[in-house]
Amino acid sequence: MTALTLFAHGSLLAAANDAVRETAVRLEAASGYFTEASFLELADPDLPRAVERLIDRGASEIIVLPYLLAPGKHLSRDLPRIVDQLREAHKGVHIRLAEGLDGHPALVDILLDRVMAARRIADE
Repeated sequence: MTALTLFAHGSLLAAANDAVRETAVRLEAASGYFTEASFLELADPDLPRAVERLIDRGASEIIVLPYLLAPGKHLSRDLPRIVDQLREAHKGVHIRLAEGLDGHPALVDILLDRVMAARRIADE
């Protein structure tokens, strides 16, 4: 069974972490895949714990979805290292790392949607 973990940096602001968790809930509802939020630091659960939770729910394949906007050291160095460690620790589970959000064509559409919303607000 395939499962997802939405991986974010983590924040000192609880509301920011809660927003990631809520997005994970919405992703699970939309996709039908078991989904857990996970964080690099400053929030729980971390990625290893989220993977354990998904395995406990029956996952045999886990796709790690970086919820990071721009490529940087966490996406290019830290996350692949953690995923490699998880693959080693859970050899019977296929753990895959999806690409980050940077460069996805839908980002321009999202930004334009925000522009239109800001213009509507300004016109009120």
